[in-house]
Amino acid sequence: MNIAVIGTGYVGLVTGTCFAEMGNHVLCVDIDKEKIRKLKSGKVPIYEPHLDSLFAENIKHGRLHFTIRLEEALRQSLVIFLALPTPPGEDGSADLRHILDVAEETGKLIKEYKVIINKSTVPVGTAEKVRKLVLKHAKVEFDVVSNPEFLREGFAVDDFLKPDRVVVGTRSERAKKIMEELYKPFVRQGNPILFMDEPSAELTKYAANAFLATKISFMNEIANICERTGANVDMIRAGIGADERIGRRFLFAGIGYGGSCFPKDVMAIEKSARDCGYEFKIVRSVMEVNRKQREWMVNKINEYFVKRTSGTKKNKLTGNKIAVWGLSFKPNTDDIREAPSIFIIKKLLNEGFAVNVFDPAATENVKSIFGKQLHYFNDHYEVLQNCNALIICTEWSVFRTPDFQKMGKLLKQPVIFDGRNLFDPSEMRSRGFEYFSVGRGSM
Repeated sequence: MNIAVIGTGYVGLVTGTCFAEMGNHVLCVDIDKEKIRKLKSGKVPIYEPHLDSLFAENIKHGRLHFTIRLEEALRQSLVIFLALPTPPGEDGSADLRHILDVAEETGKLIKEYKVIINKSTVPVGTAEKVRKLVLKHAKVEFDVVSNPEFLREGFAVDDFLKPDRVVVGTRSERAKKIMEELYKPFVRQGNPILFMDEPSAELTKYAANAFLATKISFMNEIANICERTGANVDMIRAGIGADERIGRRFLFAGIGYGGSCFPKDVMAIEKSARDCGYEFKIVRSVMEVNRKQREWMVNKINEYFVKRTSGTKKNKLTGNKIAVWGLSFKPNTDDIREAPSIFIIKKLLNEGFAVNVFDPAATENVKSIFGKQLHYFNDHYEVLQNCNALIICTEWSVFRTPDFQKMGKLLKQPVIFDGRNLFDPSEMRSRGFEYFSVGRGSM
């Protein structure tokens, strides 16, 4: 099948590459000339496991192509995916400008039947808005379909190639048959393609992410109760996760969720609820808990240093050097959008701390925010040299079984603030560390 993917961001690039892997001819479109030049030369602009090898293989075999010309892509393709950014506005609403602009242009350019598919995460009613804009100019038949993505950064290629479900919003039998044919190779093991109306498909994506974010914030609330009662959040997680009605996933306490999906989508569903006259109290609480969880870590650090040094608060904090392990919002990605690390680092700098940082993939993205305000390292041990404490913000695998003896020698003080609960508190105590985790007590 001939496919056009409009937008070569995270979703668009993974979508285009994975469809090409199944033998389709895919033409990806972007207005950024420099980005298209790099893609044509074989450079993948994002960090995502397995994407680079799949990308190179499909370029080599002539199934994956790139252009800046929308007209060229529309002329060649039956199926057109809109994988464009929908950043949040100040009020939490999704900015649909890019999608709607392309929709109007598409209506002017198509000369024969097309299936136009919203792959971006969009609020209820977007498919209808796209349909009206295309219809305003189009002289031929077309269908608009909602097909939200459910890709986890760090696992996106596997998620696309082996989806646990495919959600398709369409009331057109013609479009339904095309979408069935398109996704049939991905669901050979029997996972469902769920057909529904367009508004239900649009809301399904927001509902899924809001529910997962709720589980995270709920466990962080439990962790905060544990801090006050002496209970252990790890034991509670095991106790409730064994209940099949609850499940084991997304029950890890920490310093909150981040990334390109959860924060944006939770805000958007709350705004959509307000727009239709409903107060979504649970989701509003989820956002508030997530914000406070990041502050909790900074308060913990400040409290530690204020208690253990003399002088005014400013003098107690200024001059201390902190090392940070992990900058991306989660492991196996270079994405720092809404990452807890960014909030924490900004607060530490404002308090007068010097900050050393290390991340296996996200350093360059962080440099674009902080520049020379931070000290950057290429090794997770070197970053510890002469630091008064270590903060763990992301649970990269390389951090899970470190050389603790080496860490103790490099740190000026053997102090760890673990925002991801990587280590056992009693073991850390026996190794001579002052160890602060989330919902499991301190020393």
